[in-house]
Amino acid sequence: MDVFDAVVVGSGFGGSVTAFRLAEADLSVCVLERGKRFPPGSFPRSPHEAAKNFWDPDSRLYGMYDMWSFSKMDALVSSGLGGGSLIYANVLIRKPESWFAHESFDGGYEDWPVTYEDLDPHYRSVESMLGGREYPFDVEPYRSTPKTLAMRRAAKRLGLPWELPLLAVSFGDPPVPGAPLDGGEDNLHHSPRYACRLVGECDLGCNFGSKNSMDFTYLSAAYRLGADIRTHCEVRSFEPVREGFQVSYIEHRAAGEEDPSAPPVRRTVRARRLVLSAGTLGTTYLLLRNRSAFPALSPALGTHFSGNGDFLGLVLKARERQDPSGEMEPYLMEPSFGPVITSAMRVDRKGTGERDRGFYIEDAGYPEFLNWLIEHNVLTMSNRVARFLLRRGWSQLTGTARSRVGRQLGDAMGKGLFTATSLPLLGMGRDVPNGRMFLRDGHLDLDWKLAASDQYFDQMNATMERVSHSLGGRYAANPLWLLNRLITVHPVGGAPMGQTAREGVVDSFGRVYGYPGLSIADGSVLPGPVGPNPSLTIAALADRSALRIAEDRRHDSGSPS
Repeated sequence: MDVFDAVVVGSGFGGSVTAFRLAEADLSVCVLERGKRFPPGSFPRSPHEAAKNFWDPDSRLYGMYDMWSFSKMDALVSSGLGGGSLIYANVLIRKPESWFAHESFDGGYEDWPVTYEDLDPHYRSVESMLGGREYPFDVEPYRSTPKTLAMRRAAKRLGLPWELPLLAVSFGDPPVPGAPLDGGEDNLHHSPRYACRLVGECDLGCNFGSKNSMDFTYLSAAYRLGADIRTHCEVRSFEPVREGFQVSYIEHRAAGEEDPSAPPVRRTVRARRLVLSAGTLGTTYLLLRNRSAFPALSPALGTHFSGNGDFLGLVLKARERQDPSGEMEPYLMEPSFGPVITSAMRVDRKGTGERDRGFYIEDAGYPEFLNWLIEHNVLTMSNRVARFLLRRGWSQLTGTARSRVGRQLGDAMGKGLFTATSLPLLGMGRDVPNGRMFLRDGHLDLDWKLAASDQYFDQMNATMERVSHSLGGRYAANPLWLLNRLITVHPVGGAPMGQTAREGVVDSFGRVYGYPGLSIADGSVLPGPVGPNPSLTIAALADRSALRIAEDRRHDSGSPS
């Protein structure tokens, strides 16, 4: 049995930061990641490969996307070395100082035991490590990014603050799309990297290595310091033992690719310290499954779930008037040009007589091939092709002498204006963290009362509609909203921090109450929504937590057993 100073379960924003900081403190560290490595060039793009890119080990699927479905909400998270950083949109926005709330709501409360001041040095450290920089909007071709210009125009017309947030993306210095990056192969993949090519594929995994994801940053640094990073290793159980913890996991496809039908192998490791970083859903699920081994766990386990206010809206068929006397013309926003997100506008609720449940609205891009799928779906494409074939048939019957048919072919393809004049809007903010996760027949389930956040989502909808109209477009909300259902890519809560063991599962440093040596470092420790994209705050909290573990270790004199 292998023995380490620390075992870290998961390699997302919390686990990667923790692994690096502990390795930096000269601890022997083992990272157990259930998913596989995704070096540049390995992210699927073909329909055949994309269909297999989901996580469902029972069906022998070991892909990147892990979809959880509950009664009122669906949640999409990631599986793979680097966790959620593989599929997130690179945005690094700090939690606004006034949003570190201390307030109650019907049936619960949100109480942050950390402050902006506590996290400030850790925010700075993470921003630096992830190479955070604003979208280079001051030079071409970035200055001409249509969706960024559209968001700036909408914010100005509505009187809303607009910003270019820090992005964990390498644009090059000077910024040149596709340029090779210096030192590009100094990473655990030993893979060359290239500057962002502005193709909107961030959420599908960047095949050019332009994203400064956790595998290229913190995990590569931890690897160079000697951390033992194991993939295909899914933790199933853990328990306290003398002077530490015993962790059991299964190694998927242990026999190798030659025999993919081989059953997984169960293995065990031990460590003085155990850090759970399997994500909001993964960590909560593991704790609930193994609760019998930890009978003193807080009654707060499973509570304070929130979707971080995630909401999707659409600007459709935007139009503008080129001059006061002219006709309305299509307003091109080209969402596929650039990284997925380039800018954001912030909406505060202060001064309205309501609680401050503010939110952010960000532009959203997607890969170019989705434009082809939308514009050239079977029905509309078949109609245009049918008209083209009828024209050619008529020409043959009548003997029309017209050999050049470029325009007719162009008409058959269409003008593509629907996608060029439309723009997805991503909303996120301070919904009410009144959700509770629990086990039902051994499966994770969620009870989340959407009605408590109705006012928040109504305001989000109304603001997105104003953004759409300011751009001369029609507004369409996420169709799931009409079914009283939501989807989140930012689930938080489940093992919330609190001032006492009754209020939270962990303290403000992520240490589990009642179990010295056991810590949690991921989105599950959040007692409520971050508001903006939560990855930076999760990483900053993990940085603070890991430094405290390293400090505590200096006071220990024993060795792992």
